[in-house]
Amino acid sequence: MIEGKGRFMNRPTKTGNRVYDKFFIYVPTDVAKDGLFPFKPGEEVTIRIDQGENQIVISRTRFSES
Repeated sequence: MIEGKGRFMNRPTKTGNRVYDKFFIYVPTDVAKDGLFPFKPGEEVTIRIDQGENQIVISRTRFSES
């Protein structure tokens, strides 16, 4: 497993007269370009908090077909 240190960032963004928080998790380039990395740029993901393990889980969003 490739491993690296990323960062959780807040980049406040002004839209009109309001400022909104925008949160990002930066993934190191070596990790994101590894053949085992499961996501492609722009792909929609689901983020879930696992309270029992005190961690977040990021998975590919599954679309249901209508």
